[in-house]
Amino acid sequence: MAGKWRRPPVRRVGTFAPGAPASRAMLTTVLYRLESPASGEQQEMPFADVAQDAWYAGAVAWAGENGIVNGVGGGVFAPGKAITREQMVTMFYRYACYRGEATGAAGDLEQFADGEEVSAWAVEAMSWAVGAGLISGVAPQTLAPGGTATSAQMAAILMAFIEMMK
Repeated sequence: MAGKWRRPPVRRVGTFAPGAPASRAMLTTVLYRLESPASGEQQEMPFADVAQDAWYAGAVAWAGENGIVNGVGGGVFAPGKAITREQMVTMFYRYACYRGEATGAAGDLEQFADGEEVSAWAVEAMSWAVGAGLISGVAPQTLAPGGTATSAQMAAILMAFIEMMK
């Protein structure tokens, strides 16, 4: 049987796949559904790469309109792109601000060997997330801000975030 091609496992719709990368569209949709906007009116799409009929289009339009997402530059959102840990935390931070939640917690990013690698636009959000206990290192002293966030990491932060909002 050596050399015989084997089909890779298929990720089925409706499965969790905790180790799989989370996408930018996934987190935006989660926050949108958490908020459950009552508005039935269609919002203007601020991003050129999001089709009006995409499953995440309403969520992205809502998040863009409310300052929760800004895209990746040049009018592009990159919905299918894997979300980085600093992008994920920034979306949670902006959502907390949108809701009027307390965002004054500040953690010391210098406790992580790679704390200085946090992008300038994400420092405030990452500091808040560390201080609030929403995110910790992927290994002792390693924050991995530019690393890909997994579905499990996103779910864990979501659960802690929901508890924090109570």
